[in-house]
Amino acid sequence: MTLRPIEAKLVDDLFVQGGYVLNFTNQTFAEFFRHEVGVDIYDEVYAFRGGSKGKRLIAFTQKAQPKAIAKSLAGLWEYLQADRPDHATEDNRKKLSAIIERLGGGSLSGGDVAEEPKVAHPPLPAAGILSALEAEFLALGAMDDRPQERGYAFERFLKRWFDTWGLDSRAAFRTIGEQIDGSFQHDGTTYLVEAKWHRAQTDAAMLHSFQGKIEERPVWTRGLHVSHAGYSAPSWTAFTSRRIILMDGQDIYIALNRKLDPGLVIREKARAASERKNPFAKVLELFP
Repeated sequence: MTLRPIEAKLVDDLFVQGGYVLNFTNQTFAEFFRHEVGVDIYDEVYAFRGGSKGKRLIAFTQKAQPKAIAKSLAGLWEYLQADRPDHATEDNRKKLSAIIERLGGGSLSGGDVAEEPKVAHPPLPAAGILSALEAEFLALGAMDDRPQERGYAFERFLKRWFDTWGLDSRAAFRTIGEQIDGSFQHDGTTYLVEAKWHRAQTDAAMLHSFQGKIEERPVWTRGLHVSHAGYSAPSWTAFTSRRIILMDGQDIYIALNRKLDPGLVIREKARAASERKNPFAKVLELFP
């Protein structure tokens, strides 16, 4: 039991663009199938229609076991919601869900009467802790004559800020050939952090460098780039954000001063990036 022709057309329309599948690279496409389905999509058995990602996906839906196909379609729907939200309509959800159920999988969540998911928020930290964090952030500005020391202190501050609000952060670490300034968990997603406290605004080259680190990792990885001085205007003509959101020093100060949960700030920034293609939506705009 594989896909009927009309079902294969829906899959092609939803997920395939030419030879591409959503925004997957060859590496992340292989990782997706290993992680979600437990198969090697680059096995020759899935190459009988051609070698592109799109051709291999359609071949997989014609060759694989029904439940494996159902798993792959359910996983692809999650990525579609983030990558091409205009295609993730209620009508398409119902059509794809019917296919998945016919193949032995569970229905896709959603529906016209579905309630907004309830997001659990950590309890408000003690006022003294929040005031100390704000004071610590402001004190970093007095370290202008020690930029390297201030950079490390900025990373430590971010970790304490995230941990205070339950974001399960990790300190800076090194991998082969690169430095990561930290990470945290939010809404089931791992975010890597790049933190810059320079006099000059961050330019497109720095953003491209950080985005490259994110794109070399699994598709469920996201990035938070923090530049205390903000971002130069020319960078927006030379940079297109993919899977990263941006924050500056003013964003942090406003969030600290208003005692805003950084997890909520990140959630709203990520939503603005998806809905309005604006990865640098300001906190003052998001929380007027």
